Amino acid sequence: MNFSWFGSDSTHQNYWPAVAAGIAMVGILLAAHPVLAQEKQLRTLTVTGRGTERIPTTLTQVRLGVEAQGKTANEVQQEVARRSNTVVSLLRSRQVERLETTGINLSPTYRYDNGVQTLTGYTASNMVSFRIQTQKVGTLLDDAVKAGATRIDGISFVASDSAIASAQKLALQAATQDAKSQANAVFSTLGLTAREVVNIQINGAFTPPPRPLPADAMQGKTFAAAPAPTPVLGGEQQVEAAVTLQISY
Repeated sequence: MNFSWFGSDSTHQNYWPAVAAGIAMVGILLAAHPVLAQEKQLRTLTVTGRGTERIPTTLTQVRLGVEAQGKTANEVQQEVARRSNTVVSLLRSRQVERLETTGINLSPTYRYDNGVQTLTGYTASNMVSFRIQTQKVGTLLDDAVKAGATRIDGISFVASDSAIASAQKLALQAATQDAKSQANAVFSTLGLTAREVVNIQINGAFTPPPRPLPADAMQGKTFAAAPAPTPVLGGEQQVEAAVTLQISY
């Protein structure tokens, strides 16, 4: 006895054309399905909003140090170490923030006569950086010079970490509102209706580098004793954010 899965030969011959027709019909039904068609034709508008917040700088970032010259390397290094310890002790007593060593240098000095190089001695330096409230920095700089500091290589103004964090949130909120406002203006002009936000991208809430003083304002400056402290005034710091929204319509 013989069995055939597809029945008779005539049935077998008509099977594959019928399958092909069925597949074609399924494709037509899927294409006409309203949900699938809607997903295929999803339209979106992409907008980027920007927000900016300005906050006062209340801290001053200072880079200062001690420099000395002498005949021998040991002599110079000991002198720099002695004065550096005095300056660092002063800074710690004033409870400065983020005190750290930023540079230590010892190098020979030469005199050149008619192309002949002659060793004349050594120069050494020790640099530190720290932060302090801007209202206190003028007096501290004067006192640091009295304690032995001979170089002030840089001053810049920054806001506190907590103020920057709060400003970043406000900048993100402003950037989001700006993006929504742009989208609403476009939809209103074109007579379209916004449906929903389908994608959000935060392009960053960042703070530009601290605002430094002009290069020649403090670099290498020394401060003589005076009845009033050296005036140092801060300014504002800017926090920026950008948010991109993709909105369907």
